[in-house]
Amino acid sequence: MNPSEFIGGAQRPYGPTAEIEKYVLGKGWQSSPLGEVKSWPQSLRFAVNLCLNSHLPVAVWWSRDLLVIYNDALRRILDLKHPEALGSRGADVLSRSLWYDLEQSLNSVLEKGQPTDLQNHVVSFKNGDTERNRATFYNVPIFDENGKVSGVFTTLVDSDITDSRTKADELELKVRERTRLLERTNEELKKSEERYIKMTEEVQDYAIILLDVDGTILNWNKGAQNIKGYAENEIIGQNFSVFYLEEDRKSNLPEKLIRMAGEEGRAMHEGLRKRKDGSTFWGSIVITALHDDNNKVIGFTKVTRDLTERKMAEDKMRQHTAELEVKNRQLEQFAYIASHDLQEPLRKIQTFVEILEKKIDNEDVRNRYYTKITTSAKRMGQLIQSVLNYSRLSQTHELLLPTDLNIILENVLADYELLIEEKKAVIRYDRMPIIQGIELLLGQLFSNLIGNALKFSETEPLISISWRIVNGQELKKLMPAEDPSGNYLELTFKDNGIGFEQQYSEKIFNIFQRLNSQEDYAGTGVGLALCKKIVEHHHGYIYARSELGRGASFFVYLPSK
Repeated sequence: MNPSEFIGGAQRPYGPTAEIEKYVLGKGWQSSPLGEVKSWPQSLRFAVNLCLNSHLPVAVWWSRDLLVIYNDALRRILDLKHPEALGSRGADVLSRSLWYDLEQSLNSVLEKGQPTDLQNHVVSFKNGDTERNRATFYNVPIFDENGKVSGVFTTLVDSDITDSRTKADELELKVRERTRLLERTNEELKKSEERYIKMTEEVQDYAIILLDVDGTILNWNKGAQNIKGYAENEIIGQNFSVFYLEEDRKSNLPEKLIRMAGEEGRAMHEGLRKRKDGSTFWGSIVITALHDDNNKVIGFTKVTRDLTERKMAEDKMRQHTAELEVKNRQLEQFAYIASHDLQEPLRKIQTFVEILEKKIDNEDVRNRYYTKITTSAKRMGQLIQSVLNYSRLSQTHELLLPTDLNIILENVLADYELLIEEKKAVIRYDRMPIIQGIELLLGQLFSNLIGNALKFSETEPLISISWRIVNGQELKKLMPAEDPSGNYLELTFKDNGIGFEQQYSEKIFNIFQRLNSQEDYAGTGVGLALCKKIVEHHHGYIYARSELGRGASFFVYLPSK
């Protein structure tokens, strides 16, 4: 028998280990009238604990059959046939003369529930040579969990130890004190066990179960049935790993948690668990090790709480936070568009108005610049409408439409018409394809890259825009492509401007990062950061190559379908 089975609310036998204890713990009780140890009532287990750990000769007589369990001291005095006598009837193991008197005394205790004693009975003490001695049997009732007398606790006292009445009185007092202690402890254990059982069984929000050292389930409560779906008779005796998903069992997660609890005293974990019907829930578990007086692990308690609702709320909160981040990025883009893109048409209108004021009488000039003002105003209106349309949509993929990059380029070049003329810039480009994209954002991308090429130049700008189709496999080193087998459009914007050191090729895409002073080159430090976000919105990638004083090249990769 496993010592851990000798628990059930009482502690395992404690004190000096004796041969008799090994027999009691190792005997196959299932074939005896007492039955398996785990079926013994709490009162019997406590009395046997007390018997095995007493230095006095002690025996426990159980039921109306007066089945006996004794300790080493009593066995040696009465010369019992051991271990066969364990669990046997008293009539089968004691001499007729002794049993005749003792049986009457024991039955009196069982019937009346009052202590008795059998004084100065002659017994044979085995201490080397056989001697005949006088002894007194003190018998007290053992009350079961229902308050009924179910057994008798007997202590054998040697009447020849001393003739001093004082010693006898002291010994009798000790026996009575032990009797009262036994009765009081029985009552306290009964109340404690009732409170514990009621507490664990009635709790419905937590699954509270007891495991043996191997993780086998020993008890079940209402909370466990509510959370996991098993009835008590379906789950007792199974291993607690039945609650874990297949992948967790393959990785030995249940065994790891048991081992951690045994080594560290407690193990905690959160994750998906499986119910009887195959559905899952998000469980938070705490496994706590139980120890005996020698600090040996004798089992575990496992408490599980269903946190599915909390987990769903947390996931929803994370999703909401991610959506807010997207909204914030959109607001940054709107603010930049309002402060940047709308400035170019407005600046052109202001410039044309100033020219008209000076040459208002020249009809050819007047007509030409009236047309330009009208065109710029329409362009500004288109930009405003595009911003409004974009702001009404919550997800950027809803705007992915066939977009002609040639029209986008023409519009951007029209916006920069005056600056191109002023700087005598030359812009070369090939006719470009139509792709799935967001027209407003792609216009912003072209505007920023071409605007930077015009701005960061000390000589007449020479800007070339080219494109080609590349396979996703070629981009693995540059970007974690979502579809490595797909194709990408590579756009290259190359200029002959001031350039920058290659070590800053990533820093320039951070918002508000500038490599040049505001006095030398106007700007906000937002343009390239917005370019990167626009490209990422299209599930693409952007990077730059440059050399100080020798221009820069920007490479943009967008999915091509």
